[in-house]
Amino acid sequence: MSEAWSHWPAPAKLNLFLHIVGRRADGYHELQTAFQLLDWGDTVRLRPRADAGIVRAGGLEQVPPEQDLAVRAAQALRAHSGATPGVDIAIDKRVPLGAGLGGGSSDAATVLVALNELWNLRLSEDELAAIGLTLGADVPLFVRGRSAWAEGVGERLTPVDLPSTSYVLLDPGAHVSTAVLFQAPELTRNTLRLTISGFLDGVETANAFAPVVRARFPQVAAALDWLGRFGDARLSGSGGCMFVAVGSEQRAAEIVRECPPGWRAYAVRGVNRSPLHAALERHRSGQ
Repeated sequence: MSEAWSHWPAPAKLNLFLHIVGRRADGYHELQTAFQLLDWGDTVRLRPRADAGIVRAGGLEQVPPEQDLAVRAAQALRAHSGATPGVDIAIDKRVPLGAGLGGGSSDAATVLVALNELWNLRLSEDELAAIGLTLGADVPLFVRGRSAWAEGVGERLTPVDLPSTSYVLLDPGAHVSTAVLFQAPELTRNTLRLTISGFLDGVETANAFAPVVRARFPQVAAALDWLGRFGDARLSGSGGCMFVAVGSEQRAAEIVRECPPGWRAYAVRGVNRSPLHAALERHRSGQ
């Protein structure tokens, strides 16, 4: 009898703001942002194999397995640790591609954290985060599993406690390329640096990519205008999804029901601690 699948959350994130404060000598941009983890996202399913294969058993067909961050995460963990077990990987996708919500990065982090447990590797959080950084700048956030203030390319993280807030996420179906946006000549790259205390005290913030995305993606601009009827609608990260904070889960559900045809809306809640880490504790306690 084959072993059963185990199920692990891969939560999405919001960038509550995103400023570009400079450019490094290596060409990468220096960022400041606040990451808010959500109680909503993908589910990663893992199943041990009798052989040493790392096999994608389900996921996005438009992403080749060799480019899938979840598969690459398992391969990187094996290369780092010398582990030899095999695993089937399947992902139940909810987070859209190119959405700015960190879906692929979160999937990769969940694979690292869960396989570290299932393969009994006992690597530290710092080791897992370092492996994750080789896969993408956002992966360490999801490995560490705390809402955080971030600087550098997004890898220098300081945990912050953010208010528990209900949000409406809106996906107008636009795939936005991060690389293209970073190359945009009109992108503002010299925003003054903020402090964590200034952000928490309510200093005005924005998303540096929003004007560029508005100009280049009319359907995103239209969606931002519609969602802006309900509050301060903001782009998340460099992607095509946006969000607005609302007063209650009930209000979020009401707005979701008003979503125009052709777009997708979700009522979600911000959390300071990742659902992945709660699942890890339940696994360790045998629940």
